[in-house]
Amino acid sequence: MGPNPSRETSPPVTIDLYSDTQTRPTPGMRAAMAEAEVGDEQSDSDPTTRALCERVAALLGQEAGVFMPSGTMCNLVSILVQTRPGDEIVVDDQSHIYNTEAAGSAAIGGVSVRALPTPAGIFSPEAFAAAIRPPARTAPRSALVSIEQTTSFSGGSVWDLADMRAIRDIAHAHGMKAHVDGARLLNAVAATGISAKAYAEGFDSVWLDLSKGLGCPVGAVLCGSGDFVVEAWRWKYRLGGAMRQSGVIAAAGLYALDHHVGQLGTDNAHIRLIHAAIADAPGLRFDPTAGQSNILCFSVDGLGVRAADFAAACLAQGVRVRAIGTHQIRATTHLDVDRAGAVRAGAVIRAAAHAFAARAAG
Repeated sequence: MGPNPSRETSPPVTIDLYSDTQTRPTPGMRAAMAEAEVGDEQSDSDPTTRALCERVAALLGQEAGVFMPSGTMCNLVSILVQTRPGDEIVVDDQSHIYNTEAAGSAAIGGVSVRALPTPAGIFSPEAFAAAIRPPARTAPRSALVSIEQTTSFSGGSVWDLADMRAIRDIAHAHGMKAHVDGARLLNAVAATGISAKAYAEGFDSVWLDLSKGLGCPVGAVLCGSGDFVVEAWRWKYRLGGAMRQSGVIAAAGLYALDHHVGQLGTDNAHIRLIHAAIADAPGLRFDPTAGQSNILCFSVDGLGVRAADFAAACLAQGVRVRAIGTHQIRATTHLDVDRAGAVRAGAVIRAAAHAFAARAAG
């Protein structure tokens, strides 16, 4: 009997650059999780979770923190605490809040989103100031601005500290709150040498993801003032985010902060290797900010090929990249991609570009 086509599988993935969410807990992290001291997180009596929140709050220079199941909940809770229905928040047009969080801010918070057009996920202080609505009975109230550090779908660009602070100060001058989506904040720290505390200084809310470059299986920590965290806990309960023996997963976060932070600089270096290998490949187009952290985005529009087809060609050679929209490709390095894998990935992507260019030339 011949093979069943319905049971055929895709080529094996040997180098997974789809996202840094694809990491697996290391043996040391698994051991830390197995040995974690636990309690009841919902009653704030899980000692490992409390230790993690205190650790991240200190890292970010904030008064307090609360452990969340996801970064999506961190963003949503920050919006729910700091806005009211009918308000408007300002974000970049390629941000997670605007594109991939199921419109939670609108569906649950009742707020509208003003998405500023950006070339690489970064808007200027001047563009933000122009987006703030003057008070009017017929218009939504501009209530919160969010900065995604680093950017994600637009290519891992790193916000300039001075611009972040200028936007923060403009927001406060207009009675608005300022929020940092810090999913990959520590990749920005690794890229610039500027501390996480400096990036977070003066912002009303900021969070750190544990399940991306830090390699944890789940979780994020949302930080702010003591009063903010009290209200964040209230929304966490309402949204079903309170847990029991969460120390098992909080232990992974503590382990990552002890053992994986140094890896982020290596991840950034590996994306630079890939960028250097494909920078002059035919038909690929890059934003000038490309390759600043552990994410690299480029357009294949110049090849006259769909991003999905380009990604499939790479996957056929064991390298998994992510197709975003019609023409954009994203590659993300992480602790499960070593130097040899980065070199191999660069060669595969480059070869795919040459093959499609040759086909177009006919």
